[in-house]
This record gives sequence, C-alpha cells and structure tokens, in this order.
Amino acid sequence: MRYKIIGDNLQVVIIELNEGETVYAEAGALNHMSQNIEMDTKVVGGIKSGFKRIFMKESFFMTEFKTIGGKGIVAFNGNVPGKIIPVQITPGKEYIVQKDSFLAAEKTVNMDIAFVKKFGAALFGGEGFILEKLSGSGLVFLHVCGDIIEYNLKPGEILKVDTGQIVGFESNVEYDITMVKGVKSMLFGGEGLFFAYLKGPGKTILQSMNIANLAAALRPYLPKQTSGKGFKIGFNF
Repeated sequence: MRYKIIGDNLQVVIIELNEGETVYAEAGALNHMSQNIEMDTKVVGGIKSGFKRIFMKESFFMTEFKTIGGKGIVAFNGNVPGKIIPVQITPGKEYIVQKDSFLAAEKTVNMDIAFVKKFGAALFGGEGFILEKLSGSGLVFLHVCGDIIEYNLKPGEILKVDTGQIVGFESNVEYDITMVKGVKSMLFGGEGLFFAYLKGPGKTILQSMNIANLAAALRPYLPKQTSGKGFKIGFNF
C-alpha cells in the first residue's frame, strides 16, 4: 500500500491499493475512487465491536474498500478544514484517539473502545466517557482540525490541554481531568472549568482548532429556520 496526502488546509489522502489489500473508513469520508475499487459495508471487528460503536454514538457499520483486478486508488477527506496525519500502529504500540479524528485505516488495524479509568475524566472530559483504541498493525489516517501539534512527553512530564484540542496519544500516556484553579479563572476565564492532562512518557497529537468552537463561531451566520416552509437569514449588527 502506498499513499500521498495532497492539499493545504483541505487535505485529501489518496491511497494506492494492491490486489487483495483492504482499508476501511467512517461513513462519509470517501472523496473518490477508481473503477476497480469494490465497496462493502462491514461490521469491522465483529458484532461486539459494532455494538460498542453504537454505544459511542458511532455507526454500527463501516465501509471497506478493496481493489479487484490490479492496483486501484481510493481517496478520503475530513469534513472540516485541517490536516491529515498518518500514524503507524505496531504490536505493543497502541493509540487512543478522540472519535472525530479517525478517518481511515488498513484492515489489519483493530478499532475498539477505550474506557477512561478515572471518574473525573469520565464526567468532564468533553469527549465523553469513551475514546477509541487503535491496535494491531498497519497505517491509520487521522484528521486534525486546523494544524498538527505534536509533543513527545518525557516520563512524568504533564501537558494541560483543552479537551477539544486532543487528537490522540499513545496508550501509555496517562489521561485525566483537572479543575481550573481559582474562582475568577473558572467563572471569567472563558476556557471552561476543566482541562485534560496528559502525563508522559509518550507521544501526543493535538489540533490547533476546536471543532465545537468553530461551530459556535459559524452559528450566527447560518440560515435560521422559521415555522413556515422557508427560512430566514440571521444578521448580527
């Protein structure tokens, strides 16, 4: 399997598959594909994994793509402006990713849910009680909202992060939630009441743009529905 990532802020990954190679992706990620690519809807990882994805508010099914009769290409893109980053999964080197960052992966990569161990992270993590765990062997393509920020944390090194900025981290990185100190910071700081902290050792991947903040910034400019058949445009002065 070979690939290339093209574009700047609206990137696409084009994957060249050899005969017998298969990748899977979330619904809606497909950009284009060659004529000899065959699509098939599968429950990746089996029925148990499918029901776990429903629990994560994800689709029960995923789409597999494989080439028939020689090489073929299939391309995927994210649904917001940003970058695509390849991550190599190897036995013993698993990744925990937030559910919106997964784009596509080789069939040899397993996807499962990862329960956050500590109660604070479960209640206030922003991404909910469940994150996705990627294991096995092969390439995974993650979509980052905005630009990519990477850190290799040393043992015991802690990075405090807005939960919406987390893309993923190696499974040996400790993840928890800490409360913002000080009443004024909590009430007027504009950053929320809680931060995630990531404790090394291990690699972490962050994004420069928070999808929820992007949606909130665009909301005043979106058409507003009325009780009638039409819609009206909201203007803010």
